[in-house]
Amino acid sequence: MPWRGKKYRDNAQKIDMQKKYNFKEALELTLECAYAKFDEGLDLAVRLGVDPRHADQMVRGTVVLPNGVGKDVRVAVFAKGEKEKEALDEGADHVGSDELVEKIQKGWLEFDKAIATPDMMSSVGKLGRILGPRGMMPNAKLGTVTFDIARAVKEIKSGKIDFKVEKAGILHAPMGKVSFGLEKLLENVAAFMDTVLRLKPPASKGTYLRSIVISTTMGPGIKVDPAYVKDILIQ
Repeated sequence: MPWRGKKYRDNAQKIDMQKKYNFKEALELTLECAYAKFDEGLDLAVRLGVDPRHADQMVRGTVVLPNGVGKDVRVAVFAKGEKEKEALDEGADHVGSDELVEKIQKGWLEFDKAIATPDMMSSVGKLGRILGPRGMMPNAKLGTVTFDIARAVKEIKSGKIDFKVEKAGILHAPMGKVSFGLEKLLENVAAFMDTVLRLKPPASKGTYLRSIVISTTMGPGIKVDPAYVKDILIQ
């Protein structure tokens, strides 16, 4: 068992490891257990009853969290002409076409998300080996290959996150910062869980939501009973 610090152990004692809390209880306890000197992030881990090895059981999607994630996301946009201006007007951090592709090929990676217009993908495709492993490659299914550049930039800047189930059937996603407080975090969690439920694959059999754990960057995980999801869903 890995060594844990005194503050971690003290906070872990506040948690009933045999109990599965509802979302409000879990978030209240999570915030109470946050002890770091910095503003800790809050993360959600959801184990799904799917086998991602089968394409018809893959769960992947995006959601715009109502209150964002508490991070200034740097956006790079691959576009030409009027679409360049559209991206800059909406607050994109870096905009360009072939020269931006060349810059990245030389090692520059000072951005977090990338968006491209469809006509730029023949050039952007050259960056697959660089951006792909980092999860930064523009993808039409995630809304980052589009001519509606203004909306795409606005959504990412406003708190849009993308997620994909891992090989073990687990989804990990950031829900914001401890400083958000209970209500804003609960709204973010509700938006995320609503999206996850909507993405349930028809091929998934049995229990879809197997387990849910909430934790802060430094704190212990707190189990949430999946049965309580219906209580927070967006109506």
